[in-house]
Amino acid sequence: MSTTTRKAADAAPGPRRPGRRRGSLGVQHAAGWLFSTPFLVLFAVFMAFPIVATLLMSFTDFGLGNVTRPLDAEFIGFENYTRLFGDERFLKSLFNTAYFVVVGVPLTIGLGLLVAVLLNNGIDRARTFFRVGFYAPVVTSIVAVAVVWRFVLDPSDGLVAGLASEAGLTAPDFLGSEALAMPSLIAMAVWRNLGTVMVLFIAGLQAIPTEVREAARLDGAGPWQELRRITIPLLRPTLLYASVITTIGYLNVFEEPFVMTQGGPSDSTLTVSLNMYREGFNFFHLGYASAMAYVLFVVIMGITVLQLRLLKDNTR
Repeated sequence: MSTTTRKAADAAPGPRRPGRRRGSLGVQHAAGWLFSTPFLVLFAVFMAFPIVATLLMSFTDFGLGNVTRPLDAEFIGFENYTRLFGDERFLKSLFNTAYFVVVGVPLTIGLGLLVAVLLNNGIDRARTFFRVGFYAPVVTSIVAVAVVWRFVLDPSDGLVAGLASEAGLTAPDFLGSEALAMPSLIAMAVWRNLGTVMVLFIAGLQAIPTEVREAARLDGAGPWQELRRITIPLLRPTLLYASVITTIGYLNVFEEPFVMTQGGPSDSTLTVSLNMYREGFNFFHLGYASAMAYVLFVVIMGITVLQLRLLKDNTR
């Protein structure tokens, strides 16, 4: 073999060695873990540890005296959980939360879909202005929203009272009535969350091919038939996703009753989250409040899994 041929053979690249490839992958994995470490540390300290600690606390009589001595808390098993379902206040808060969800979610989804359809098809002028106007409450502080709504609903000097007096009527005390307090909070929540659902539906409507709508119109479909036969079936994934996130948010409702009514009158607006806050931070029954939190967690998980199964079954 000539010298030139031998040099060319020596310089030709051969097959990569397994050891070198494994070493390269090891460096990549190490770099990935290194860049992920800050997030993992924050997640462990501020998410994973509190979740595990709360679960353990729910099986103890953890109270104010155990804040500095947590290991002194007495293990009481499932006593907190069994006590919950004999607690009339908890059962009432559970009923109030269910009422808030059952009424609030359909209203939010229905009005959000209606507004999205109008903004996508029916309104040509100032469309951006209307979109910003409907979405503005979503990014507005709940305190500011509460101040506005309390002024609107005030029975003596509020906007509704003023309009009623002009008509010769007397405005009811919306937030002071057991029958009207929860519907008033639902109206406020629907108004505040309408923008989020509207944005989701507008995105879904814009993803529907225009050819499908045009074909339906050529076949003689009217606006109602087009909405029922074309728009809603093609929006089913968006519809169910909006239902999932809205239901989760309404099951965790806290700010509205906390700011507006403090759970009154006569616990008619007391929700599970507000009841949990009271037990934990007003009465310092931290173990009992932890059990309440995990019951709510199980309810949310069950409803979410059911909704996601519906989403999977109807979008194949």
